[in-house]
Amino acid sequence: MFATHVGATKEAGSLAYLRPETAQGMFVNFKQVLDTTRVKVPFGIAQVGKSFRNEITTGEFLFRLREFEIAEIEFFVEPGSENKWFSKWIGEWERFFTDYGIKKEHLKRHVHPKETRAHYSKGTTDLLFQFPMGLKELAGVANRGDFDLIQHEKASNKELKFFDEASKKAYRPFVIEPTMGIERALFAFLCEAYKAYPNGRGGSDAPAGAPTQDRQSAKDTIEIVLHLDPRLAPYKVAVFPLVKKEKLPEIAQKLVQDLRKQWFVLYDESGSIGRRYRRADEIGTPWCITVDFDTQKDDAVTIRDRDTMQQERVKLNKVQDWISKKLQQ
Repeated sequence: MFATHVGATKEAGSLAYLRPETAQGMFVNFKQVLDTTRVKVPFGIAQVGKSFRNEITTGEFLFRLREFEIAEIEFFVEPGSENKWFSKWIGEWERFFTDYGIKKEHLKRHVHPKETRAHYSKGTTDLLFQFPMGLKELAGVANRGDFDLIQHEKASNKELKFFDEASKKAYRPFVIEPTMGIERALFAFLCEAYKAYPNGRGGSDAPAGAPTQDRQSAKDTIEIVLHLDPRLAPYKVAVFPLVKKEKLPEIAQKLVQDLRKQWFVLYDESGSIGRRYRRADEIGTPWCITVDFDTQKDDAVTIRDRDTMQQERVKLNKVQDWISKKLQQ
């Protein structure tokens, strides 16, 4: 652990340590959570925060850091059911990543033998991801037993047990701990989403009213697309006026203001419509909305899908509902 001193002077009484994990704060709060929320076992406490490790040799990009962001769940279960919950959480953790775009064939389970597990662990399984530099740990699930609650009981002299009203018995729960590094997860999602098309994606996906030069093929150009799951995309939508005249920018700006009440929205009126599509694709924007010459006639806009490049005509007053439904699919 990282050692430091609290205060202006270095004295024996000022020695402190930076936490190597977020888990212990959740064990400290175990009794308060029971008393204030009246939850019943099984239940979980989740936390995301900074952790620190005194790595002798840093490097390997995001895999040997002294400061990093970690997400952990401490899931409290009845003794005797821990193996069932341990297996369930491995599957749930795996589904979490595949649901957000990681291909299942790019994940691999690694079951730690007893000699490589932490001393308190009754079982640990890591999820490995096929990063560009090889298989690396992405997340893990550990069966911590009741080790941590026992240690906190000893230090606090307070009983940390759950009273089961149904059985009229009090017991100290076992703990299943799913955990992941936030930076590693972000890196994995980016690696999975990034695609480079050496000769473009073929044809033109410019809207029907676009000038001729905007409708030319992207042939012989490298087109970068970040195929992020729409729920992870920083910008959910981009709005473009086809040209900077005939009040198209004003209509586009009004739409942007409405959409920004719910999501981060990119507005771009610089360059050809094709170039604007490319820029939105590069940062993973799922949908591009073009305000064109017909908008003033039919109160509709053209929405283009990043991945399929399919276009759909949608009424201005229906755009928010259209996006909301897409995000729920």
